[in-house]
Amino acid sequence: MRWSKSLIPTLKEDPADAEVISHKLLVRAGFIRQISRGIYDYFPLALRVLRKIEQIVREEMNRAGAQELLMPIASPAELWQESGRWEMYGKELLRFKDRHERDFCLGPTHEEIVTDLVRGAVRSYRELPFNLYQIQTKFRDEVRPRFGLMRGREFIMKDAYSFHTDVADCRREYDNMFETYRRIFTRCGLRYRPVEADTGAIGGSLSHEFQVLAESGEDAIVSCNSCDYAANIEKAEIKARPSAGRDHAEESPPLEKVSTPRKKSVAEVAEFLKLPADQFIKTLVYKTDRGELVAVLARGDHEINELKLRRFLGCKEIALADEAALSSTAGVVTGFLGPIGSKLRTVADRSIQGMRNAVTGANEADAHFIHVDQERDFTTTEFADLRLAMAGDPCPRCEQGSLEAHRGIEVGQVFYLGTKYSEAMGATYLDAEGRQRPIEMGCYGIGISRLVAAAVEQNHDANGIVWPVSIAPFHVLLLPINYKDKAIREAADKLYQALQERGVEVLLDDRDERPGVKFKDADLVGVPLRVTIGAKSLERGCIELRWRRDGKAEEIPVADSAEKLHAVLTR
Repeated sequence: MRWSKSLIPTLKEDPADAEVISHKLLVRAGFIRQISRGIYDYFPLALRVLRKIEQIVREEMNRAGAQELLMPIASPAELWQESGRWEMYGKELLRFKDRHERDFCLGPTHEEIVTDLVRGAVRSYRELPFNLYQIQTKFRDEVRPRFGLMRGREFIMKDAYSFHTDVADCRREYDNMFETYRRIFTRCGLRYRPVEADTGAIGGSLSHEFQVLAESGEDAIVSCNSCDYAANIEKAEIKARPSAGRDHAEESPPLEKVSTPRKKSVAEVAEFLKLPADQFIKTLVYKTDRGELVAVLARGDHEINELKLRRFLGCKEIALADEAALSSTAGVVTGFLGPIGSKLRTVADRSIQGMRNAVTGANEADAHFIHVDQERDFTTTEFADLRLAMAGDPCPRCEQGSLEAHRGIEVGQVFYLGTKYSEAMGATYLDAEGRQRPIEMGCYGIGISRLVAAAVEQNHDANGIVWPVSIAPFHVLLLPINYKDKAIREAADKLYQALQERGVEVLLDDRDERPGVKFKDADLVGVPLRVTIGAKSLERGCIELRWRRDGKAEEIPVADSAEKLHAVLTR
């Protein structure tokens, strides 16, 4: 392709609304443009990257035995009502009515549609198992679309669904997809980590996310420095530390109330009392979807994991209680909450069990208790793992390891769904004895358009994008210094033709621009290998090869340059 004939609208400045580097660079390099919040045009360069990712995904999914199909993006409300997700999904599900006033939605995911498809086609165990996948545009009406392609409202996704007669076979396919995903992300040239994850709105009982490692990642993940354990911080377990035992001969100092005027947060009180945060027991009050107020205790330097708390309480929704709810509760003073004397149901993270000489709120304005002994001063507490994991926590899987913290971008997720959808929607089969049974299901997604952004987040420098060769829009950028010069033009055109004949994807920068502009655009767009053709090197019978990733350069003879380049790119 010739640059002069291409739509590559590069920009000198970052877009004002861009926060992360992938958004900035993809816009500046002429890959995408926003037309509405979270909705983007894909220019030709971006489409070339998308198609290469799609091709890798298709090849590996087909290799794994999956079959490609295509389902509609719009689906009737009745299917979502059958599964129960029409009400549960919330405003992220974009609903609309057709001209006949029938309810529809744009699918952010396709479990209902594919389950309906299969229940109408499968009758016997002999027709199972199989795995169906599609690459489809989806829509999720995010409340705060941001970060460009990282969190858009419209996005491109590969979603697959497998169907089985029993749990064992579904777990076999789960493992098959897990390894397939490893191959896909490896072929895309990305550094990634599979981590244990929550199943979220899709449901099921087992899930792993595939996280591309990047400091700009939205997700916090932890991994063991000694074994293979890794998890999203929302899912990560906290290993129960063995009790050190309580020396009953040692008496705690008497409970004492101290004045802490206008000091409410742990940080404020810790500074005022000159005590460390891990000596505090903080109290948060949550309101459940049943209307119950629950006091939740955690150490001052820890954070409550609301996912764990919700599951422990058996609730679908929880939220921090507001001022109105707290003010109507006897013995509760906002900013000075504590467990001593509280009439609320109280649950606590295991880390506070047995704490001595602690600090808590005194349930009255401008006052805290010091020398708090958990066993002496409040004992009607339920203990559980309720906090977020953090660096330094012991690994929950091995004896010697500890957790390290990372940031990641979720680009894929695999789920074991079980019979969540098949039971709700009546997708059954007849077994060998003629008994009707619900179909076991798995679900496997990859964010195709998000992968584009994740690749840039992980592969860039101060000058622009650095594409991995396997998903780059072109393999070679041919850069003649002065295309008007006859010798340079003839050498460039000849090499351009020879590379194309050998199957090398090449972009020829034949623009009438200053060399500085061409070099800046070359770095910005990020094609892996730049070939520079200048008058001086041609006089020596050479051209320059320069790798975008590490800047390594060498001169090679013009005569065999096409073969050399082809060999370098295919080795």
